[in-house]
Formats: sequence, C-alpha cells, structure tokens
Amino acid sequence: MRAEPKKQSKRAATQALFESFERDYEFILATKDQDRKKVFALRHEVFLRELHYNMREDSSHHLEQDEYDSTSIHCLIKHRASGLSAGCLRLVMPSQEEDSPLRRLPVEIHGRDHFNHPDITPYDLPKEELCEVSRLAIARPFRAHHSKEEPLPYGWDGYRFSEAEAKTFPLLAIGLFLCTYSLVGLTGRRHVFAMMEPRLPRLLALSGFHFTKVSETIVYHGIRNAYYIDHRKAEKEMHEDLMPLYLHIQRALAPQLDAAMPAMAADSLS
Repeated sequence: MRAEPKKQSKRAATQALFESFERDYEFILATKDQDRKKVFALRHEVFLRELHYNMREDSSHHLEQDEYDSTSIHCLIKHRASGLSAGCLRLVMPSQEEDSPLRRLPVEIHGRDHFNHPDITPYDLPKEELCEVSRLAIARPFRAHHSKEEPLPYGWDGYRFSEAEAKTFPLLAIGLFLCTYSLVGLTGRRHVFAMMEPRLPRLLALSGFHFTKVSETIVYHGIRNAYYIDHRKAEKEMHEDLMPLYLHIQRALAPQLDAAMPAMAADSLS
C-alpha cells in the first residue's frame, strides 16, 4: 500500500521537472541568419573546439557547416533566462532534384559498405518519407553535473544557473530527440536514420525510443553505427510521461515550419 503514494509522488516530481523544462527553454526553427549562425557556432564549439572532429570550418567566424545544411531544417533550443544556445540538431532530407549529389543522405554515403540489416536500408525506402537526424549538440554549460558539494555551473557569459535550472539539464538530450520526432511528423516523414555512438541508443531506449542497429561499425568521428527508427512506431512506444512535452514542442514548432521549409533550398551561410 505504501508503494502507490511513493509512485504518485515520483510521477508528480517528474511532471514538475518537465513543466520547468517547458518554461525554461524556447524551441526555435532557425530560419533567420542570426539563429542559423547560433546553430553553426554551437556546432563549431562542440565538434571542433571540444571534440576536435575533422569537419569543415569557417575559422574567421567560428562556424561549422557542410553542404547538407542547405537541405536541412535546423532546430535550436535556447535557454530563456540567459539567452544561451543550449542545444541544436538538424533534420536532413533528400534533395528534391533527381541529379543532385544531395539526393543521398549522409548515412547513405558514409555507411554504404556497412549496412547489414536484412530488411532495412535507406536505398530501398521512398525518398519522400526518408530523413536523417544529425549534428546533435549540447552546449558545455548545460552538460555540467553538480552536487551539493560542487558549485553550480556558469554559462559562457557568466550567467549563474540556479539549482532548479540545473536540474533540467539531463532533459536536453531527450528534448532534442522530441524536437526531431516532432519535425519528422510535421513534415510527413516516416523513416528516420542516424549515425550514433552505441551508448546514445541505449539511453534513448529508457524513454521508449527503440532504435534498430542497421550497420556494422563505421569509423566516422569515432566509432558509430547506423540506426533506424520508424516514426509511427516511435510515437506509439514513447514513454507516456514524455507525451505532454512532446505535444508542447510540436505546438511550438508547427507555426514555424512554413518559414523553415523554403530555407532548405537556400545557399549555405559560408
């Protein structure tokens, strides 16, 4: 009998944390130049300066970009109180031009000799239902861990996070994927690919996002595998506690989508 109140208390605390996350962060489709530059700057900070990946760099402006940015929808999660960029991702879709080199997704190029699933490869799926999530990044201040004995983290501009704000940091990874699933649904896509380190799919599985590994090991900015998830199945299997946040993100992104779609064909900001 004691277990039920404890379970209810834990669920209430979880819901309160998600509500704090909704209040603390803004979900932006980066269609304006200033927002796209924030996305590219965050990618530069994380992938080039921290992880030292061998990626294309605009060193004069400290931006990281590639050719697929022109066929992608870019999403930015901004911390409202500090104005800091907390996280970003892009959803890459095949170019609509039949003879374009961007007709193939990055995973089709880097994983072409490594796919080993008997039924699932991007080559056999309709292009209009296909997409790839990539360039997921979380800013360093929002990856800081703290305890009562450790100081609370600071942002790059000296902003001091409160204890309540810091408690939302672990939700950013899930928040990024909820942005992904929202965009996949809003754009009418279904088949989602990603190249990930093995630990990330294991983490996502705890929230009900069960990715299928569809390739052998790929050496691409470290050890990766290609993974796949069916958007329709993902929505059905999503942990019920995440549904309010998922719907909140959908409502935030939906009015921005029309402006984001034409930007897919725009020239890169290099």
